[in-house]
Amino acid sequence: MRELTFLGTGTSNGVPMIGCDCPVCRSDDPRDRRLRASAVIRDHSDERTYLIDTGPELRIQALTARLDHVDAVLYTHGHADHTAGLDDMRRFNELQQARIPVWANEVAAEMIRERFAYAFGDWLGFWGGKPELDLFTVEGPFQPFGTPVVPLPVQHGRLPILGYRIGDLSYITDAKLISDETLALLAGTDVLVLNALRERPHPTHLSVEEALAVVDRVRPRQTWLTHISHEMGHAEVDARLPDGVNLAWDGLTVAVG
Repeated sequence: MRELTFLGTGTSNGVPMIGCDCPVCRSDDPRDRRLRASAVIRDHSDERTYLIDTGPELRIQALTARLDHVDAVLYTHGHADHTAGLDDMRRFNELQQARIPVWANEVAAEMIRERFAYAFGDWLGFWGGKPELDLFTVEGPFQPFGTPVVPLPVQHGRLPILGYRIGDLSYITDAKLISDETLALLAGTDVLVLNALRERPHPTHLSVEEALAVVDRVRPRQTWLTHISHEMGHAEVDARLPDGVNLAWDGLTVAVG
């Protein structure tokens, strides 16, 4: 069995947004408080933990989720809302007394290495002073620990980024276009995580309508929508979604298999 926990379900601004007085930003529904989008997959078949992205609130998210071990990091892309918490990985190095492998596509790997060069250099000689990471470029399916991880190429506007599939669980965020080739890779998915920024169109993210069109083609048992803006109040929008599709929220844990 695998479990996915949503560490954050918000956009690059998070929700509430700075300086915003809209109803969602003022909401007292805890599901309307959204840290930047990331997740952790705990694979109980081999007792491995995969962190998807290291957003700016990684420390807070790890404390909330009681995350004390990370075997690998899977980066979707190099934007700051998905990478800016990388420095907090040093605590996991200290806990585990070991380097940690991270995977990204070529574009994201270049961005991450440029911004966080110190994380991939020589070991300090003690753990916890800085991140100690091994960066690998995703060129196709790979097996960090024996379990296949299938990259899911999508377009975030003009930027090529990745989702990931592990078994019957598929995770995609920040997508705008999903090719027929990637849709074929999603066939048979039981639980799909998919971004849906807002109800009106956006140039680089799926809208709710566009996300539902993807769901109609993939037909998973359950879909959880993430990377949600302050334009969508949880209770109101979730009530309008079709059966088997729901808005995710920070802290939600979903079992697969």
